Parts: sequence; C-alpha cells; structure tokens
Amino acid sequence: MKKLFLILIYIFIATTPLIAQNVSLPRVEATSFRADTLSIVNFNAKSDAITLNTNAINLAIDKCSKNGGGVVKIPAGFWLTGPIILKSNVNLYLERNALLQFTSDFNEYKLLQTNWEGVPAVRNESPISATDATNIAITGFGIIDGNGDAWRIVKKDKLTESQWKKKVDGGGIVGDDKKTWFPSASSLIGSKTEKPGVLQNGKTINDFSAIKDYLRPNLLVFANCNKVLLQGVTFQNSPAWCLHPLMCSNVVVQNITVKNPWYAQNGDGIDIESCKNVLVENSSFDVGDDGICIKSGRDEEGRKRAMPTQDVIIRNCTVYHAHGGFVIGSEMSGGAKNIYVSNCNFLGTDIGLRFKTTRGRGGVVENIYVSNINMKDIVGEAILFDMYYMAKDPVPLAGEKNEEPKVVMLLVTEGTPSFKNFYIDNITCLGAAKAIFIRGLPEMKIEDINLSNLVIDTDKGIDISEAKNISLQNVKLILKHTNPAISILNSRSIDFNKVLLPKNAETTLKIGGKTTNDIIWEDSTPLNGNTIYEFGASPNALKIK
Repeated sequence: MKKLFLILIYIFIATTPLIAQNVSLPRVEATSFRADTLSIVNFNAKSDAITLNTNAINLAIDKCSKNGGGVVKIPAGFWLTGPIILKSNVNLYLERNALLQFTSDFNEYKLLQTNWEGVPAVRNESPISATDATNIAITGFGIIDGNGDAWRIVKKDKLTESQWKKKVDGGGIVGDDKKTWFPSASSLIGSKTEKPGVLQNGKTINDFSAIKDYLRPNLLVFANCNKVLLQGVTFQNSPAWCLHPLMCSNVVVQNITVKNPWYAQNGDGIDIESCKNVLVENSSFDVGDDGICIKSGRDEEGRKRAMPTQDVIIRNCTVYHAHGGFVIGSEMSGGAKNIYVSNCNFLGTDIGLRFKTTRGRGGVVENIYVSNINMKDIVGEAILFDMYYMAKDPVPLAGEKNEEPKVVMLLVTEGTPSFKNFYIDNITCLGAAKAIFIRGLPEMKIEDINLSNLVIDTDKGIDISEAKNISLQNVKLILKHTNPAISILNSRSIDFNKVLLPKNAETTLKIGGKTTNDIIWEDSTPLNGNTIYEFGASPNALKIK
C-alpha cells in the first residue's frame, strides 16, 4: 500500500511578555501519527455524491486505530457520508479538492444523550465526533460541509425577498408568524416546546422523538479528548455550532477556515468549552453567531462540572461576520482564566471583544490578556462587558429593541458571576456604534479592567456602570456624538489618563449615582466645565489632575 508520510508535531513554548506583564504563555502538547495510510477507497468508498460512504469511512478509521494508528486518507472527490466517529491515534486527512459532504437525511443521525449549552441534553448525533480519544486529528486541504441548511430555522428578516421565496418554495413549513421558516413539522413543534432536548424530570431519549428535527447537532464535537489537532481544512455550513471541543486538553487549531451563512442561528465558529491548554492560530471565521468563543457550562450544571476553560492562546486570526469577534460567555459557569488573545482582525462583526454573562450563571472570568487587535465596521460596541446578557442578538433587527435591565441589588450567591483582571492593550477600531460598554451588577461590580493604547473611531463614546478599579490610559476617541462623551454610573475608582476627546464636546462627562466616587481625570482633554452630575452624584466624585 502506498504510504503517506505525515507526522504532525506542535509544541508551543513561549515566555514573551504580553501587555507589559511578565506572563509565560501555556504549553500545548503535540499530536504525532504513524505514517501508515489507509485510503477510504480501499473500503469501497465511492466519490459520486450519491453513494453513502458512512460505513466505509468508519471502517477505515476503526481499522487504522486498531492497527496502532496512522492516517485515513480521503482523496480528491465528492464524498457523501453520514456521521463519522474519530478514534485514538487517527489523523483524518483530506486531500486537496476533497469535499466531505454530510447527508441531509435526518434518519442517519441518531438521537443521543449529550450536552447543549452546558446542560445535559438530547441532540442529534454530530456529523463528526470523538469521545475519550487520545491523539486525533483532522488535517489537509479539503472541505467538510455539515449540510446545515437542511436543519436550521431561518427568519424572514435575515433573507432577501427572493431568498425567502426560494426557501419557502423549496419545502418546509412557515410558522404562525409568517416570518419564520422551519424545515419540517417536527422542527416547528420543537420550537414551541419548553426547554426542548433538556434532560430533566425523568425524561429519556425516547421522549424527544417527536421534535427530533429541531435538535440540531454541532458539526464537530470532541468530548474529553487529549491531544487534538485541526489543521488546514475548511469547516462550513454547520447545523448549529461548528467546532466544539468539550472538556478536552492540548487542542491545536491551525490554518483552518470556518464558514457559516450570516443568518445561521447558533452558527458559532468555535466554542472552546471547559478545555485546558489550547492554541488557535492563523485561522479565519465568517459565521452566523459568535466567532471565537470561550465557554465552561451553564448555571448549576456548569458549576457542578467545575472545569474552567484555561490556558488558551488565540493569535493571528481573522473574524469577519459574527456576533462577536472574541467572546467569553454567556455559558461560563465553570469559569475562564489565563486566556491570551493577540494579533487578530475583526472585520464587520456585530461586537469586537464581547464578554457576557448574567445572574444565575456564577463562575469567575479572570486573567484575560488581549493585545494588538484591529477592528473595522463594528456594528455595535468595539469592547463590551455585560453582566445582563439577555440571550438576544446584540444588534436588534428592524422593529426590535433591547430594553435596559432594571437596576436591583440582589444577594451574592454561587449564581453570581464575576469578571475581573482584564488587560486590553493596543486596539485600533475604524467604525463602531459605541467604543466601550462596561455594565456590572450592583451586588458584583466588574473590576480591575485595564484598557490602554486605544484608538477608536465611533459614533458614541464610553458607558461605565456598576464597576470599580477601571483604568483607561492613552485612549483616543474620534466621536460623532458627544452628549455625553463618557457616562459613569454607580462606579468608583475610575482612572482616565491621557484620554483624548473632541475638544468641542457638548458634554464630556456625565457622572451619576450617590455611590460614584474617585473618578480621576488626569492629563486628558480639558473638561472646560462640560460635566453633568445626576442621580445624587457629587462634584467631589471627580478629581482633575
């Protein structure tokens, strides 16, 4: 048998300081594979876009793993398949011009007990999966297509008139609102079901058969795996999330492309959940939901798991359309820490840097380092911290409006989330609706946020509420609207140093709340009396140096 010599090794060792902090970056252990190669053609696979090659591909993977590992080769061609299960010591290699197309026949995907948004749930089997595997990879130059259009629900407002007509004429069902398309009656019933797929109150897999079509799978789920490599391949058109490493360690993602339609509901690029030692680099994402996202479980179930996502490096990546370029949350109940993001471009994302949570999540997000980020045409906020995440699109569609949450102080419990120790440096943004938005909880303020060396061309400036120990140093805002340029509410120890604003601002600062104090304005654009105090705030809260 002709052999393909392919050994993939990646060990990252670095001690380069990031953002003037003496921080040593984590190390990621390598995958390594035998050169022994099995072609799926030898297992009677056929490249005709008609033959279902599920058995052939899985037999090749199984034999390769049992023989001690190596490479399973998918040659150039159009290969139709059902779900694939990757096993230890196997590298699934796609040659250039290989298209691995997953079938739109839902009957090929079994309902399984799995995990959805951090909660035990029933979903359809993922097109690609691995569980408890060691030393696995998907590499090469081909394309993996999840056939997501067959699964996903689509809102009329997210399509043109001609696209909507084509969708409706092609089959499926239009919902009662006449604005939502469902692929089947089963999918429509699922949309009306409370907590669809969630395993609770003694329910079993069989209880969800009537809504099977609604329980869309993630394209790729690797659960509890060690030493994982994704390299070179294009992953596209996922039914739900695209790439989902869950409770994995030593994960390397290099030189991949992830593509989903912009209207793809839950069409995240990569969701790194409860993982340790991860590197994502030199990759691009153009998707329907968050681009590069950190998660660690949801609410009580996430806290019980108690597995933070930690020791993660993300660098030299580009995110095009997405709800957020780099995102933490909102399912972060197990925590997130020691995460390093650098040298990335966010081009046209709804939000640039997006950190979100809500009451009930719990979990601590801390020690986050972000540097050297370029942004352009950001629809919403360039930088957002929000502890009132409402599970809505961050930018409302026409006719929708996100309401401000009521400010009510509650008792601190294990369900109270915490954001602290963020270091964000050297950010350039050309075009955003708002520069910076920071909103904590009255009972748990966002704290120790350090923002430095920012240049942001934006419609509106900075909003800070329920926060403490916030530092903004060497920040230049080019604003279209300056009434006010900066708003501060119920916050303390906010330090502005070398902050440049338009000199003709109608109102530079708006300071509100009886508890607001220790606002330092140092070596920055002169205020010239353009400060408003409201809701009981005292002029003594501001100190000009």
